[in-house]
Amino acid sequence: MAFALNSLRVPIVQAPMAGGPSTPALAAAVGAAGGLGFLAAGYKTPEAVAGDIAQLRAAGDAPFGVNIFCASGAQAPADVVAAYARSLAADAQRHGVALGEPRFDDDAYDAKLALVMQERVPVVSFTFGCPAPETFFALHERDIAVWVTVTSPEEASLARQAGADALVAQGTEAGGHRGYFSDDAPHEDYGLLVLLRLLDAPGAPPLVATGGLMDGPGIAAALVAGASAVQLGSAFMLTPEAGTSEPHRARLAAPGATRLTRAFSGRTARGIVNRFMDEHDADAPRAYPQVHHLTSPVRAAARAAGDVDAVNLWAGQGHALATARPAGEIVRTLAPDTAAALDGAPALAREAR
Repeated sequence: MAFALNSLRVPIVQAPMAGGPSTPALAAAVGAAGGLGFLAAGYKTPEAVAGDIAQLRAAGDAPFGVNIFCASGAQAPADVVAAYARSLAADAQRHGVALGEPRFDDDAYDAKLALVMQERVPVVSFTFGCPAPETFFALHERDIAVWVTVTSPEEASLARQAGADALVAQGTEAGGHRGYFSDDAPHEDYGLLVLLRLLDAPGAPPLVATGGLMDGPGIAAALVAGASAVQLGSAFMLTPEAGTSEPHRARLAAPGATRLTRAFSGRTARGIVNRFMDEHDADAPRAYPQVHHLTSPVRAAARAAGDVDAVNLWAGQGHALATARPAGEIVRTLAPDTAAALDGAPALAREAR
């Protein structure tokens, strides 16, 4: 039988955070505390993902999920990418590296899909698009629950029709990449609470709320607004189990404005504002994953040097509320904090009962 959200002891999901923060240790700690841990397959080889799955299973028997980037988008014109590369020359020179090859690929989508089916992963979630109905059928045949990240009512409708078991409703407050099915057109960016209310309807799949949720009161608001569970990312990034880099940890722990940008990857994502973002926002093209590969060596060199002004500091709008505690402790304290927030609702709510 496929995994069901209501089987969780605690309705807390650890967001899959590609590029380092998500680790088997983090997923294991969240799962052991009663939540649902996730592995991020993005940017990893299928062999590396298989290793993560084996390591996580060796750590315990709690259910878990794997997130896959949908193959979506089209290759940007070479001259557009080349023009952006010229604007990055000073950053590459500053860190003594060459820019990466701006290649277009699908992040080994088919191989990763085959892997999660072979491994019969309990939950598979998709970001950047909605798989074909036959993919849902193949996963469901193996008792794998399928979740789809959505950012609008239109995307939610497509995911429902395709057969999604749950919708990860991503508000614009969320850190990291926006889950748009397509990044080519302008979007209305819905706040989480508005998105939940628009998606909460009789017969709809369960909603997993994500975006800016960091503590009990925020989780309580999402649950009241229609979510069956919440997905937290930035709240876990300072935990010892997370693979967050030291420069990233330093900025997460301090107040700092966030903004949507394409400067680092060519796809819209939210991060803490820094010099790189300020200098390259205006010129950054819609060119994912070409720009991601182009800037990768610069970002890696900047992380190694502790230069917070040239790395992508993905973070949600509530990142200043993150705490450097073990992941299991965070999960175990969020449940009573959420209950207390619900019990402590304003007098008006109590009067209405």
